[in-house]
Amino acid sequence: MTVTHAQVAVIGGGIIGCAVAYYTAKAGFEVTVIEKGELASGTSSHCDGNILAIDKEPGFDSKMSLKSQELVDDLAKELPIPFEYRKPGSILVCETEEEMEAAEQWVKRQKAEGLPFRMLDRTDLKNESRYLADDLLGGLECATDSTVNPYLLTYSLFEGAKTYGARLLKYTTVTNMDYESKNAQYRIETNQGVLTADYVVNCAGVWAPTIGKMLDLTIPIFPRKGHLIVASRQLPVSPRKVMEFGYLLSKFGKQRKVDPETEKYGVALVFEPTQSQNFLIGSSREFVGYDIAVDWTVVKCIARRAIRFYPKMSEMLLIRMYAGLRPWTEDHLPIVSAVDRYPNYFIAAGHEGDGISLSAVTGKVVSELITGNTPSINIEPLRLDRFNKKG
Repeated sequence: MTVTHAQVAVIGGGIIGCAVAYYTAKAGFEVTVIEKGELASGTSSHCDGNILAIDKEPGFDSKMSLKSQELVDDLAKELPIPFEYRKPGSILVCETEEEMEAAEQWVKRQKAEGLPFRMLDRTDLKNESRYLADDLLGGLECATDSTVNPYLLTYSLFEGAKTYGARLLKYTTVTNMDYESKNAQYRIETNQGVLTADYVVNCAGVWAPTIGKMLDLTIPIFPRKGHLIVASRQLPVSPRKVMEFGYLLSKFGKQRKVDPETEKYGVALVFEPTQSQNFLIGSSREFVGYDIAVDWTVVKCIARRAIRFYPKMSEMLLIRMYAGLRPWTEDHLPIVSAVDRYPNYFIAAGHEGDGISLSAVTGKVVSELITGNTPSINIEPLRLDRFNKKG
C-alpha cells in the first residue's frame, strides 16, 4: 500500500477545512485536504451564505463574528475567485411589544461591545421594504453584516491555498487513524491509501465525532437538520438579509409564542436575496440524526411563516427545496481547540449555523495555533475540554 506524507492533514473539505488550509498554507506549511466527496459537498452546500453578527450572543460570540467579517473583507481582495461578496447589512423584525423590548436590550448589549447596531421603527421597516407586513412593530439592524456564495467562497479558499502548495484528495474517506509516538506522526488510513502527517486538523463538521473516535476522543457535536426553500424573485421583496427576532429564540432554544407546529420544527423566518436574483427562505431546526430527506410538512410550515412576514410571497414560484445538517454543540459555540491528549491534533468543528460566518476567523486561529503564534481572538471559550468542566 502506498504511503504518502503531509505536514498538515486537514480532514474535511467544507468551508472550515478550506479556510484552515488557506491560512495554514499561507503561513508556509505543506497542507493536504482530505475530503470524502467534492469540496463543499456537505453542510457548506446546504446552507445560506451570510457573515452575520446580528444573531450572535453579545460579547465574545458577536466580537468573534465581527473579526471574521473583517477577515472576509480582506479575503475578497486577496482570493483568486470572486465569491459574490456584498455588505448590505441585515435586520431582525419584531412582531410583539415583548420582542421590541428584548430587541432594545439586545441592541444595548451589542453597542456596549462596540458593534454597529441600531433600533428600527415602523417607518424604517416601510423604507426597508413595502412588502413587509403592516403590523410589524420595528426591529434592529447590524450594518456590518455581509453575504457570500458559500460554494464559491469554499472553492476560492482552496484555490488560494493551492497557490501556496496545498493539495486535495477528493473521494478519500478516512477509515482509521493512529498516533505513532516514536516518530511523532499520525498514520491516516483511507480508502485510497495511507497518509502520514505531523499535524491533523479535524474539520469534519457533523462527522467530526466519527473521526475523533478513531483516537478514542469524545467530541460532543450532534447533527441538527435544517430546511431551505429557493423561490423565484418575481418582486423586489427586500434588498438584504431579513430574519424575525424569534429566530434568535429558536436558535438558542428559548420559548416562543408561536403555533405548536412552528415550535415543533423550530421554524423561523430567514430571508436572503441571492446575486442570482432568487430568494433563499428558511429555516427549521430539528434533531433527527443524519436524515436530510425533505419533509414537506416542514417546507409548508416555513412557507406559511414567510408569508406571515411578507404576504406577497404567496404569489412567488417555488423552485426547489433542500435540507442539510448543522454541527450543533450544547452551548452554541464551535470547538476550535488543540487536544491535550495528542500533540499537534486540532479540532475546528461544531459551528452549527455559523460555519460561513466564522470560517475566516476559524481558519486564521487554527493556523496561528499550528505556527505557535498568539491567536487573533481569545479561544478559551472554544476549547474542547470546556465540556468536561461542567457540573
